[in-house]
Amino acid sequence: MYGVGGSGVGGGFNAPSTAAGRRRNQDEDDEEEEDSAEGRVLEAWERAYADDRSWEALQEDESGLLRPIDTKTLVHAQYRRRLLRRSAAAAAARIQKGLIRYLYIVIDLSRAASETDYRPSRMAVVAKHAEAFIREFFDQNPLSHVGLVTIKDGISHRLTDIGGSPESQIKALMGKLECSGDSSLQNALELVHGYLDHVPSYGHKEVLILYSALNTCDPGDIMETIEKCKKSKIRCSVIGLAAEIFVCKHLCEETGGSYTVALDESHFKELLLEHAPPPPAIAEYAAANLIKMGFPQRGAEDLISICSCHKKIKSGAEGYICPRCKVNVCELPTECRTCGLTLVSSPHLARSYHHLFPVAPFDEVSFIPNRGQKGAQNCFGCQQNLFKPGSQSNLHVRCPQCKQHFCLDCDIYIHESLHNCPGCESQRSFSS
Repeated sequence: MYGVGGSGVGGGFNAPSTAAGRRRNQDEDDEEEEDSAEGRVLEAWERAYADDRSWEALQEDESGLLRPIDTKTLVHAQYRRRLLRRSAAAAAARIQKGLIRYLYIVIDLSRAASETDYRPSRMAVVAKHAEAFIREFFDQNPLSHVGLVTIKDGISHRLTDIGGSPESQIKALMGKLECSGDSSLQNALELVHGYLDHVPSYGHKEVLILYSALNTCDPGDIMETIEKCKKSKIRCSVIGLAAEIFVCKHLCEETGGSYTVALDESHFKELLLEHAPPPPAIAEYAAANLIKMGFPQRGAEDLISICSCHKKIKSGAEGYICPRCKVNVCELPTECRTCGLTLVSSPHLARSYHHLFPVAPFDEVSFIPNRGQKGAQNCFGCQQNLFKPGSQSNLHVRCPQCKQHFCLDCDIYIHESLHNCPGCESQRSFSS
């Protein structure tokens, strides 16, 4: 009885203790997994999409209080580095820039573009920022033209003819987002070379390749194609999304372009937008030319004609009339397909002017000498107070010419969009 009772009692007491031991072990394993998960360093895209790590956006100030990180200051610091880098390069020598650019954007849509190291995929990230780049490109280069080329299944396809309408380029891009097959860099260069070889001598020929693959499947010797692009004065630049590749680096070095590799999505956007301003013209290619241009006017309301671009019937209010041959064109800038005259509008020329005489970088300051004077604490541009209560940083900028103070937002707006200093312009108007 004792043995049975003992074993029975023992069994009765041992079963709960074993289950409790299992629960303790499981809890310890769960705690170890949580500790290891907390100690793991998140990837860049994980930090951007993790909603439960909001404390990472906080920092401790001098008094020990937690405050949100000043992202405006960080963005402005990145912008200042780009601005000072461009101004230092321009000050080093008298640089001629190509204002009439013919750019083909080559987008890699091979199977490598479906990788998910960029969220949701490389293809989606490239398409999103390519759309923003096209709009920014036409904003800064109103006399230039853009075309789109894709690579997939080892073949290159031209999505759009080279033209001056951002909306048509974006619409064509968003309708062809499919990834498959291998990438062929040589086929893309051969296709683009065939189209850019017929560009007028005053146009600056460029290729920007957004490359996702780590290899290239070519039908022939790509080195011969690179040499052909070099002889045709085609400037080739590559932005890689995976890792550095020798053939891409060699291509950019031979043709005078730039080769960069993106670290994450924000870095990719920054690298892409650096190609929006016109680059310095290559010395042996920078020949001065006089270009004959026409300034067309809107057609009459009751005028019905067929546009030379799309061969469609349109009213006069929907297009422009070439001043030489009187045909209808849909958009500006463009080249008349009947007489070959370059057609632009006067605002396009005015917007291209700022690249030749840019606004000088402003000086960073954190104080105002006559702060007690009425209105001295306000930004000269937006009239907002430069000294926010409770803020640890009173950083702002000052124009070196007119000595007026501006906030960080106005600094970016003046240099990126307005291209004129309001303080300097107001002094000119008063003096006149």
